[in-house]
Amino acid sequence: MAAKPKKLTRRPVSILSTGAGARLTAQQSALLRQLAYDGYEPDAFSEQLTQAEAGKRIAMLQAKLKLLDEPPHTL
Repeated sequence: MAAKPKKLTRRPVSILSTGAGARLTAQQSALLRQLAYDGYEPDAFSEQLTQAEAGKRIAMLQAKLKLLDEPPHTL
């Protein structure tokens, strides 16, 4: 008679985050404030954002500023 296969168990993965709805960090706040100022979009900054929302806005503003730094013929 064949031996029963062992049942595989998964170990929980630790997540280094404060949660989906957590407020933006101090680092995100400082970076977003500077990027909003540099990108002429003061409305992009808010202390009420979550970490995920702040991350998206930071990425968008960094992309915008990168495009603005390019020579005009590359647009």
